Amino acid sequence: MQTVLVSGGSRGIGKAVVKALAEAGKCVSFLYEKNEEAAREVERLTGAFPIKCDVNDPVQVALAVDEAKRRMGKIEGLVCAAGVALKGLFTDVTPEMWRRLCGVDLDGQIYLIQSVLPGMISRKSGSIVTVSSVWGIQGASCEVHYSAAKAALIGLTRALAKEVGPSGVRVNCVCPGVIDTDMNSDLTASDKAELCGATPLGRLGSPEEVAKAVCFLLGEDAGFITGQILGVDGGFIG
Repeated sequence: MQTVLVSGGSRGIGKAVVKALAEAGKCVSFLYEKNEEAAREVERLTGAFPIKCDVNDPVQVALAVDEAKRRMGKIEGLVCAAGVALKGLFTDVTPEMWRRLCGVDLDGQIYLIQSVLPGMISRKSGSIVTVSSVWGIQGASCEVHYSAAKAALIGLTRALAKEVGPSGVRVNCVCPGVIDTDMNSDLTASDKAELCGATPLGRLGSPEEVAKAVCFLLGEDAGFITGQILGVDGGFIG
């Protein structure tokens, strides 16, 4: 039974990943930051073990990874799904806002991978999936800082795949398009219609559709796939 740790597992894409992995018979632990009620609901639905952790804090990350190892024995798969959004004019974003965004969307992923990777390398096997965004590929007006952090995550994925490939560890990335999650709950009906119009499939994606792609990349069927950026975007980026 594959053991997997998922960050951001109490909501959105991360929650869908936890559910999909549990349904596939995987042993799952997941990280959440604040919403204990939501985390306990995911635990109830899936049997996955919740661990409270602010991924922006390397000490908390190290402790959380140790707890996941105690619960599961080892960590064979890692999904970096924790993320926050930041919308607004580039000139209006303060250093504090940028540090918070970067701390969760990039630094936190690095801390997690650094904590999990040594065990994977020693076993000569493991699979890591990062979650970026289509905006990390082509950028979005009024989401410049978010786009920058997500682009950095793509660069991290490609570079790390080269570094740890000889140790039998695979690293891949999914880039969701516009997905129907609470992160996009502030979009107006007009915004959604415009984004659907820019998507060849003509609709928003679901967290479950992204989760299926993540599960594929984690599993044995993707055993010869690494360093890849998989768009789950309905054709948004051609």
